[in-house]
Amino acid sequence: MSHRWESEFVRSHSDVLANSYRRITGRSMFPGVPEIQGLELAQRLYEAPFVVVSHGTQVDPILNYGNATAQRLWELSWDELTSMPSRLTAEAPLREERARLLAAVTSQGFIDDYTGIRMTRSGRRFKISLATVWNLVTLDGQHYGQAALFSEWAWL
Repeated sequence: MSHRWESEFVRSHSDVLANSYRRITGRSMFPGVPEIQGLELAQRLYEAPFVVVSHGTQVDPILNYGNATAQRLWELSWDELTSMPSRLTAEAPLREERARLLAAVTSQGFIDDYTGIRMTRSGRRFKISLATVWNLVTLDGQHYGQAALFSEWAWL
């Protein structure tokens, strides 16, 4: 049986997530751990106790990654999560605020103090605190999307 993190996409995407995060924020996703890449990074990121999600560069961006913690939090399978427009992770009245956040990230590279309300598939609401949202950029400088990492949330 293979694991999600063993797929070629997840391995290469994990490298983009971690490398972009390090270059843009100056921090490691795993402080105190020597730099890791490839399969070890993919597994560690996929199984991390914090949430990591990302979306692509479409006009209405589609989520293309959500680690196991994100899947549990949003009550979605990998296939459900990675076929959903990222705007649908927020309630309709909050989508304009989310769009302003993403525009700020696009122009500034990242923010590391985002707080917002999100909703699970079953309609449960939760508040994200102190999220880092950053631009994904490949090693050759291509814009690849945006990602978010957070470890603090509370049910409302």
